[in-house]
Amino acid sequence: MKSSVPFLFLHTVLVLIISASGGGEEDSSPIFSILPETLPFANLLSFTYYQQRCPKLEEIINKKVKEWIAKDHTLAASLLRLHFHDCAVTGCDASTLLKHDGSERTAEASKTLRGFQVIDDIKAEVEKLCPATVSCADILTAATRDATVLLGGPYWMVPYGRKDSRFSNAKDADMVPMGRESITTLLEYFQSRGLNVIDLVVLSGAHTIGRTACGSIQHRLHDLNGTGTGMPNPPIDDHYLDFLQRKCRCASDQYVDLEATTPTTFDSQFYANLQNKRGLLSTDQMLYSDSRTKPIVNTLIQSPSVFRHQFSVSMVKLGNIQVLTGQNEGEIRTNCNFVNSY
Repeated sequence: MKSSVPFLFLHTVLVLIISASGGGEEDSSPIFSILPETLPFANLLSFTYYQQRCPKLEEIINKKVKEWIAKDHTLAASLLRLHFHDCAVTGCDASTLLKHDGSERTAEASKTLRGFQVIDDIKAEVEKLCPATVSCADILTAATRDATVLLGGPYWMVPYGRKDSRFSNAKDADMVPMGRESITTLLEYFQSRGLNVIDLVVLSGAHTIGRTACGSIQHRLHDLNGTGTGMPNPPIDDHYLDFLQRKCRCASDQYVDLEATTPTTFDSQFYANLQNKRGLLSTDQMLYSDSRTKPIVNTLIQSPSVFRHQFSVSMVKLGNIQVLTGQNEGEIRTNCNFVNSY
């Protein structure tokens, strides 16, 4: 499929260069350089894909997302997570949305996913104006962008033309990181999907919004990860630990904000919290203790604008993992929950 990517959006990406330190310091600050790079989807997707096919698409998506977020702001983080789970399994193909026995949606790792009703609502409206034209994968990708913006996050252009998968397997969903992995494991996982260490640190910053259930962090609060020291690993600020243990004492289904300082605003405070040992998930806090990721975290603390720009770049990369675009690949579902019957 030929792309009509504007020349102006032969975008720039932030390239991490860690300068060798002659002073023997433990970690040197990364230098982010802006270098031109042809985008990996340049011959697959297009920013003007729906310009003639469905010209009001983005208007519809934006309107619907605003309505849902106005009713429940937590859906912004839920859409981000839903989009990540979709792309991180078999690629951005809406396979996570399929609803049948044995699908990704039925997997243990998907039990707490939310936001399906938002996508269904948008799809129903789009089908009225542009029947059998817009994929569920494209809708989920654009809705995630709009939800992020509504909570103060950056805007990025979404290239379109993805198709929807006809297949979904629960076993695939179990590969998604669950917050207890090592940094090495996470890096290997990201690299296998065409993402790098910068993407890992920056996309983790999506935890600036959202919540998690107390049941999912018990190992973090009570040394259930096998260190045998009786102390949480990695360490948590004493006051923060006391707050979490009191909040989660009675019910494992109680929810805790992923970022305790500004949990309803998309900003870079998440990284400052890691510096102060107030990272909720083990994998988040380890970003500040691993020598491969700590310099990046420090840079994002010092330069919030770098975080906002790079988040846009990394989200575009995430949204274009293993997309289906070929003539004989995938389909355009008319209902995001089910494959077409024709």
